[in-house]
Amino acid sequence: MRRWWQDLTDLVLPGECGGCGVPRTVLCARCRAVLCGAAVHRVRPVPEPPGLPVVHAAARYADEARATLLAHKERGAVALAGPLGVALAGAVRAGLRRATASVGAGVAWPRGGRAPVLLVPVPSGRRSVRARGHDPARRIALAAAGELRRRGVPARVVGVLRQRRAVADQSGLNSRQRLDNLAGALVVAPAGVRLLAGGPVVLVDDVMTTGASLAEAARAVRAASSATGVPSGAPGPIPNAAWTSAVYGGETWESREEQNVGSRRERTGRRPARQVNAGAVDAGGVFDVVCAAVVAASPDSFEINRN
Repeated sequence: MRRWWQDLTDLVLPGECGGCGVPRTVLCARCRAVLCGAAVHRVRPVPEPPGLPVVHAAARYADEARATLLAHKERGAVALAGPLGVALAGAVRAGLRRATASVGAGVAWPRGGRAPVLLVPVPSGRRSVRARGHDPARRIALAAAGELRRRGVPARVVGVLRQRRAVADQSGLNSRQRLDNLAGALVVAPAGVRLLAGGPVVLVDDVMTTGASLAEAARAVRAASSATGVPSGAPGPIPNAAWTSAVYGGETWESREEQNVGSRRERTGRRPARQVNAGAVDAGGVFDVVCAAVVAASPDSFEINRN
């Protein structure tokens, strides 16, 4: 009840800007521009962990962006999820454009061309969620999905990743220690395999520092794909070159139930179509990570431009 009242208070009576502290605003125009006004960049941590997908970030994790993310994550400023979701949506769109350009026009959609982009948030530990009262990455992902749909990109959040063992606090660990700490820690929930086959998979998180969390999330998704009998990396439902400029009707239904892996509710009323590409394989059993997107990344990861 206390958390619910705090959420309502934050939405109705914003105290100060989450980025700079200016009173009577959730996020001032200057801080909003830092998050959403700069060009989205591809980012690469050094060293780059094995299996890390292509990652795009909207901002550097410093100054106003860092303060905003910490206010949302640690201080429960849930109203900041909206602008953070806008920033994340921009990073997702940049990643999809790059993926589309890299595969060319020969990759086909399932029939109808309306498969939604599946945003898969990297989950927080249960202890952290209890302490904070919410899962920051998931909340931002929900806001990003709404922003993508408003821009004509069908999208939904599928929270299919689970922690199957406890992990140590990542703060204070170097890149090698973080990889060891997270190795094998994530798994796709059994009922989530069906959901992942419904569209291109984009991993999302609020912040990337060493890339260990995103690399482990990608490993878990690929392992689930391999378990279906489809080799990891097999062609999945990635859009063709015309997709990024097209506006689809897409799905508009979004609710908490949609995030529940065990939900039986049908969204489209259509069975997955067979995809003709690199040997006719059933699109219902094919999925892989198309790219990853974050709101912010460590400043060092912006410095190496190997695009």
